[in-house]
Amino acid sequence: MASHTSQVEALVLYGAKDLRTEARSLSPPKPDELQVAIHSTGLCGSDLHYYHHNRNGDILVREPLTLGHESSGIVTAVGSSVSNFKPGDRVALEVGIPCEQCLRCKEGRYNICKDMRFRSSAKSFPHFQGTLQERINHPAKWCHKLPEGTSMELGALLEPLGVAIHGFRRSLMKPGMTVLVFGAGAVGLLAAAVAKVKGAKTVVIADIDAGRVDFAVENGFAHKGFTVPMKRGKDTDENLAIAKETASSIGEVSDRESQAVGEVDVVFECTGVPACVQAGIYATKPGGRVMLIGMGVPVQTLALSAAALREVDLVGVFRYANTYPEGIEIVSKQGSGYPDFSKLVTHRYVGLDNAVEAFEMAGKTKDGKGKLVLKVVITTEHA
Repeated sequence: MASHTSQVEALVLYGAKDLRTEARSLSPPKPDELQVAIHSTGLCGSDLHYYHHNRNGDILVREPLTLGHESSGIVTAVGSSVSNFKPGDRVALEVGIPCEQCLRCKEGRYNICKDMRFRSSAKSFPHFQGTLQERINHPAKWCHKLPEGTSMELGALLEPLGVAIHGFRRSLMKPGMTVLVFGAGAVGLLAAAVAKVKGAKTVVIADIDAGRVDFAVENGFAHKGFTVPMKRGKDTDENLAIAKETASSIGEVSDRESQAVGEVDVVFECTGVPACVQAGIYATKPGGRVMLIGMGVPVQTLALSAAALREVDLVGVFRYANTYPEGIEIVSKQGSGYPDFSKLVTHRYVGLDNAVEAFEMAGKTKDGKGKLVLKVVITTEHA
């Protein structure tokens, strides 16, 4: 085990679009910690909000902050009380540290612990620094061994996959049900994939970007696709009418038996866009569920009576709890019709010095060559 403080390079946000690489002192791991050399870090929507605006919604950055929380790495040192890890182990990092004492933690719902400290989030203060640095110390309890054959990039994808798995669990979806996913970004694609591998009869994915919809269907993330027309009304009544029209059009999509899919059992709403939440309510059959995964505008106009009168449940989804073991199992499988999760990583950048370019690319839908941008990963130079 390392016995002295060392210096590591860290990427630090000082303000909107003000990223700096600087040296940071790192002590040896505590008895219950691992020291992990970060290998792969995927960039997330929250990272981009902090990068572009120095805030994420109402959460302001109040001190220099290292971003990054979708990460995998290699164990370089082991705390004195840790017996189930050794240097060289490849791990995925679960970066939310709950209090483990409150009622929700004791119920296993630690994702909604009020005292959760989450790396790269400015919600808690002092901020819990993120993973875009050479090495970090992290509790061994929240590190998950990657099996042989599971790439480091897939290890980094386990974090957003956790959101999809958690959403699936809360949806109460059963095999044979029909599913609609709004949003074909990384989380939407993962939500569709989880529903598909869990036995949904038909998974329809909807997005305004036809390229993303085609990607989802061609690469096995969804069975069917629907490109949402860009229409906006002049007032609430017109917007609700458009949402109802969108839901009706989606219902005409053919299922896997060449019949109209009709109203669906479960909607995974991964955009946060009011028009999609509205359409999701109208698209759900009586007794179905709309899973609110996308972080949208805080105040929305929704057709609540259309939900209440048909007992359509609107269910919140926030992060994840106890998902990494199942996530590892899902990404480790292969087979006909099974999604190739590695294809989600569309752009790679090596070294913290190229992070600005990576963040700029992650904010686009297509690169300069017209290729889709889905998940951008930064690999540290030591890797």
